[in-house]
Amino acid sequence: MKISIITPNYNSARFLEESVRSVQSQIRPGLEIEHCVIDGGSTDSSMEILERHRTGLAHLVSEPDKGAASAINKGLRLATGEIVGWLNADDRYRPGALERVAEVMQRHPDKALCFGHCPIIDEQGVEIRQGITRFKELFFPFSCRFMIQSINYISQPAMFFRRSTMEKAGFLREDWRAAWDYDFILRLWKQGGAVHVPGGPLAEFRWHPGSISGQGYVRQFQEELDAAIADAGRWSPQVLIHRGVRLGIVTIYRMMERRRG
Repeated sequence: MKISIITPNYNSARFLEESVRSVQSQIRPGLEIEHCVIDGGSTDSSMEILERHRTGLAHLVSEPDKGAASAINKGLRLATGEIVGWLNADDRYRPGALERVAEVMQRHPDKALCFGHCPIIDEQGVEIRQGITRFKELFFPFSCRFMIQSINYISQPAMFFRRSTMEKAGFLREDWRAAWDYDFILRLWKQGGAVHVPGGPLAEFRWHPGSISGQGYVRQFQEELDAAIADAGRWSPQVLIHRGVRLGIVTIYRMMERRRG
């Protein structure tokens, strides 16, 4: 099986090498990895790092873009793998993650996407915010379209999808700031639903002040609500639940922000 991984990058040299290595270490017998790195014209040492790993990259593009969603869309147009995912330059995969993804997607050929566990780590790679991770994991056993419309419990670094379903669902929204991944998941879900990858974490999501979620969580959760409304209807039970969950999460994030301050 061939899996395409897209890594958008812009001035993320601090974490980039670790991210790239985590992709290149996934190669196993019978598993082909197509790694596409889309750089937005970085001015730090990103290109030096990427040139060191050039032989392991199927595609390396460096040019100005309109942000992460724009970069990922470029990668999606280049991807040729049966299964596709994207890994931001500050995130990383756990060993053997893509092999497990391939096995699950082969066992469930009718599913449009799969997802797994994804701890949150800090700038030093230490797990943080365990309560948020455990809260998301509570919904894994009840995973269904109603549930994903009610709350976004899927962590994007640990989400993978069939390229054939992506071609039906369409590309990422480039006019949104933060929740284009959730909007994309909702559209993919219509093409065949999702399956959970059992076992340990597939990836680790890095939270830091410069990350998208670190800079604009209020807008992120507003966009998630807008996506749920578009998918389920403004007055659907799912959206009413989503509104309550959004209020609670934003309140907690604000409290955490004050504590950090």
